[in-house]
Amino acid sequence: MVSAGYDDVVETRELRYFVAVAEELHFGRAAQRLAMAQPPLSRAIQQLERRLGVVLLHRTTRAITLTEAGSVLLREARLALEAVEAAERRTRRAAADQPGVVLATKAGASSKLLSKLLDAYAADPCAVAVEVVLGGPGEPESLLRNGSADIALLHRPYDTTAGFDTEDLHTEQQIVVLPAGHPLADRPYISMAEVKALTDLPLPRWPRQDGSYADGPGPQVRDHAQLTQLITLGRACAVMPESLRAQLRHEHAIVPVPDAPAVTTVIAWPPHSRSKAVADLVRTAISL
Repeated sequence: MVSAGYDDVVETRELRYFVAVAEELHFGRAAQRLAMAQPPLSRAIQQLERRLGVVLLHRTTRAITLTEAGSVLLREARLALEAVEAAERRTRRAAADQPGVVLATKAGASSKLLSKLLDAYAADPCAVAVEVVLGGPGEPESLLRNGSADIALLHRPYDTTAGFDTEDLHTEQQIVVLPAGHPLADRPYISMAEVKALTDLPLPRWPRQDGSYADGPGPQVRDHAQLTQLITLGRACAVMPESLRAQLRHEHAIVPVPDAPAVTTVIAWPPHSRSKAVADLVRTAISL
């Protein structure tokens, strides 16, 4: 964020200060989080407000709240700081002695596609080492955004691909996974409305990016293995891409859900990437 004069440039340090205050809504806690004293933190936020010419925080003796401008800056500052951190990570990786590329994907998803992609890419005489990072739901997207990964296999609509360059690789329908012997297990198909009405088998709750869980009756889950065990125990059901069928056991029953949104596997990378390895991986994925 830059205005007319050089002195009006907002510094990364100021954005970090503001994000801490905006998230804590308490100068004391924010100062502790930043490992600094409270008075210079307060002065830095006041200087930022003067520089931008807006009020970012409503301050009273009892509470601090964000103004509309403050809410906008919080959202934009998080994105800006994430971009800076991503640039730092990718720059360090580019300077490594051994060239390589980091590919992130969700553990258990697109396993066959991933295996074929790695084998086909390894056959390229120009191939470099590929480090595969397997994460939980939402993690591959975060790893790609923060620069920990150079490329990722993501799954719409579960992952957000905004801000990335992408190529669609595969689209599939979804199924509901039930405990074996459930009364609906012999149905030719089931609707999403019927799935959501299974109060005895609530849908699971996955963690948000900040680690918190949405309210709801379903069990909190962190990974696929935990989820499949809960289904076996009759504590939950799950709607998932049809390709995960191969990873299920005889303790599970599978019923198609035609009106569930189709899942598209995409290969995604930062739009500014100039990595030859990333370009070669994308080209290989498309050829498959």
